[in-house]
Amino acid sequence: MALPKAMRLKGHRTFDYIHKNSVKHYGKLMIFRIARSNPKILISHKSIDSLNNFKIAIVISKKVSKKAVVRNKIRRTLQDCLLKNFCPENNHKPYWLLVNLKPGVFNNDKIKLLEDFQHLIFKSGIFK
Repeated sequence: MALPKAMRLKGHRTFDYIHKNSVKHYGKLMIFRIARSNPKILISHKSIDSLNNFKIAIVISKKVSKKAVVRNKIRRTLQDCLLKNFCPENNHKPYWLLVNLKPGVFNNDKIKLLEDFQHLIFKSGIFK
């Protein structure tokens, strides 16, 4: 199950904003960057109904795996984990989340990957 379109981040200005204005949380396998949402940046993408909602982007470099199939599988796994923890009723914190996997650390251990992801979700305080 993929993320709903209303939850996806897109656009280079969005990513520039997150890199400049985010709080970072470091895990063993990944880095979370969390920033307050800035709906003015997304107005050009014409998703006006969900401008001030929680949004996420999961970035997996080619340094993690050269194969797009593997990177997409990791991305879908993390998205499923996020959606299991996400409750639309608690969508009151307008944050943008950027998840970066650290290159060269991933070794096909899905359990460790999900444990680190869960740990960072609760450490960052996104979902309480």
